[in-house]
Amino acid sequence: MSAAVTLISPAELAALQATEPVVVIDTRDADTFVKGHIPGAVNLREVFTFLATSTPEGLAALKSTFAHALGAAGLSGAETAVFYEDAMNSGYGQSCRGYYLLTWLGYPKIKVLNGGFSAWVAAGLPVSTEAATPMPATFPDLPMADVMLTQADVLTALGTGTVLLDVRDVDEWIGDSSSPYGKDFAPRKGRLPGAKWIEWYRFMKPSAQGPVFKTPDEVVAECATAGISPDDTVYLYCFKGARASNTFLALKQAGFTDVRMYFGSWNEWSRDDSLPIETGLPFAAPAQRPALALAA
Repeated sequence: MSAAVTLISPAELAALQATEPVVVIDTRDADTFVKGHIPGAVNLREVFTFLATSTPEGLAALKSTFAHALGAAGLSGAETAVFYEDAMNSGYGQSCRGYYLLTWLGYPKIKVLNGGFSAWVAAGLPVSTEAATPMPATFPDLPMADVMLTQADVLTALGTGTVLLDVRDVDEWIGDSSSPYGKDFAPRKGRLPGAKWIEWYRFMKPSAQGPVFKTPDEVVAECATAGISPDDTVYLYCFKGARASNTFLALKQAGFTDVRMYFGSWNEWSRDDSLPIETGLPFAAPAQRPALALAA
């Protein structure tokens, strides 16, 4: 079974807006939003900023917060939700975080603008500075998808055949920094024991309209470099579930069927001293090879 197509181009979004109910959600900060956005877009920065924990209380708060916010943005279940950010490589996967949250909440129609606002502008499509007035709706209470991992789920998976995939930036992976918000933002630096690593940027490539997602075959090839196949059970994490959402979308589009995310990620894991972490370089430096003598 092929994966549902989540990514949408600027031209496809413009056509969709003209033919069916669409709620476009801008995940950028308010100051950037007011300078220019896709006409009719609703600004919902909390898609990116909300920090979640994986306790029952934390997940309940996550669900209620976004059911309320997305309902206020106009999502009733009948509309297609389309998330965007400025550019796919500059917002830490924030539009994809919206896609992941709606996937978890069971929402049926979700898209992400491939290339973001930069691609929309590059395509010569209209830009507005007028704030939209959304029609509030009751967000539907639907069966939730099995894509959310708790701290306990991850702890149980350590040392098993489950692939733990860390997609953070290199300084976080090697333990030089605890987060994108500063080296010491979180109390501990390091990674989940036994995790594999593919930096989230590697699932994107340049285009004439700015960075876009790689094709499904290219995504599978990137995963193969870390020994990960579409048949594996993959548990994703980053710092707070944004960059891992970018990877979640990439893997789902590439046909990976058993993919879940530890949304609390390093922000939660690092704050519990009882949980194991791995530090230092993940492998020993190669031994110095002796110089080869050249034949006379």
